[in-house]
Amino acid sequence: MTIEERPREKMISNGASSLSDAELLAILIRSGTRELNAIQLAKLIIEKANNIRNLQDITLEELKSIKGIGVTKATQIKAALELGIRISSYKPQKYKIKNPWDIYKYYMERLRYQYKEIFKVVLLNTKNEIITDIDISIGTLNSSLVHPREVFREAIRRSSNKIILLHNHPSGNADPSKEDKNVTKRLKECGELVGIEVIDHIIIGDGIYFSFKENMLI
Repeated sequence: MTIEERPREKMISNGASSLSDAELLAILIRSGTRELNAIQLAKLIIEKANNIRNLQDITLEELKSIKGIGVTKATQIKAALELGIRISSYKPQKYKIKNPWDIYKYYMERLRYQYKEIFKVVLLNTKNEIITDIDISIGTLNSSLVHPREVFREAIRRSSNKIILLHNHPSGNADPSKEDKNVTKRLKECGELVGIEVIDHIIIGDGIYFSFKENMLI
């Protein structure tokens, strides 16, 4: 087996997706085993399970019954399989927005110490839970940089019917500028045309925030 054919080197060079099922499994059981033998053992394990999809159901005892697989290797395999199951089934709890303070709490530490202005769009579902957020521009907020197409494209793709505009003021002062107001007005009008509500624009300063909604500017 050449260096290029070894699973570990192959992964380093071409990525994990380039490896076969047996090669991926061989990396897990490689310790203390010759490279070629590890692949052969991996093939035996897959054969024991009938196919790779059934591998998660194989027991420790069944693994240990394969010559060359002891307690250590068997537990390594089961641990890796369990991680895979947990990752694939993991659903993070969604963060629900009830008021501007909730947005401020959620994003304050990410934005309050930034040296440049970062303009984000926060996408919400029908329950006012955050779907995701998108960075639209970095630098001094300017209406020419914040194009409605960029703001609403992802919202349409994610079936979000409401958004929150969000950016920081590196100066620490959260009061809106004239340009902040112009951008908000423009995006709110565009949102009305495409059926996506702009429910607020929040500016984060140093330990403070400004909400257009709370100040009846939106």
